[in-house]
Amino acid sequence: MTTPRVATLHLYPVKALAGTAREELMVEPWGPAADRRWLLTTPAGEQVTQREQPRLALASAEPLPGGGIRLAAPGRGPLEVAVPSAESPESPGLDTVPVRVWRSKVEAVPAAAEASAWFSGYLGTETRLVHLDAPERRRQIDPEYARAHETVSFADGFPLLLTTISSLNALNSLIAQGDHADEGPLPMNRFRPGVVIEGTAPWAEDAWHRVRIGEAVFRVAKPCGRCVVTTTDQRTAERGKEPLRTLARHRRFGDQLVFGQNLIPERTGRMRSGDSFEVLG
Repeated sequence: MTTPRVATLHLYPVKALAGTAREELMVEPWGPAADRRWLLTTPAGEQVTQREQPRLALASAEPLPGGGIRLAAPGRGPLEVAVPSAESPESPGLDTVPVRVWRSKVEAVPAAAEASAWFSGYLGTETRLVHLDAPERRRQIDPEYARAHETVSFADGFPLLLTTISSLNALNSLIAQGDHADEGPLPMNRFRPGVVIEGTAPWAEDAWHRVRIGEAVFRVAKPCGRCVVTTTDQRTAERGKEPLRTLARHRRFGDQLVFGQNLIPERTGRMRSGDSFEVLG
């Protein structure tokens, strides 16, 4: 077996949109810099994700210097969106609006109306784009797993998701033996990880408690429960049965179907593609 190392890194500037491969990520206390700092909501402030809108898989957001993003999607012209500023007429004084991410209520800053109109036109329903200007004081991680004052961006629950190539290979082998073998093998993008590790044994991550990735050190909080998004082909936005059918048979932990591990940073720093990976406990 090869020495464990970082295989790939991925950034998701807008929650639920396609990810972008990165050669390096700077880990902040609440997750990678520029990761999931933008969110789509309904007019009432409820989050909008691929669970409700699978076509978001076909849209992308490229990070720009200064925290802005460049949007792209089928049938829509590209659009650059700047971080809302106090001088902007869209956000005078950076007034915030309440939004909900699962059970968490958080204050966010509305983006320019043009950006919300861009997404509304793409999805065919009224949608609002908002920005998380200060994750360090905005959204707490579930206290069942977090220490005092540990926060997270608009990610589902934790700052970073780790997956391993060996476990994906093992899962694809199980899918090949099942009733929906024609749906496999599945690519890693179904699971939307932030960091992918190679050179470990299949499912070894189940026993990890602390890990070092490049300069950063993380606590392994809990396995990642998976949802219908994993059944969505990220190239076509079409849905199938896998991997949930196979996870239900082989990777059920309590009431959750799991793949990957949720991490909380203990020491910030840079992670690069090819960096060494070490299990600390």
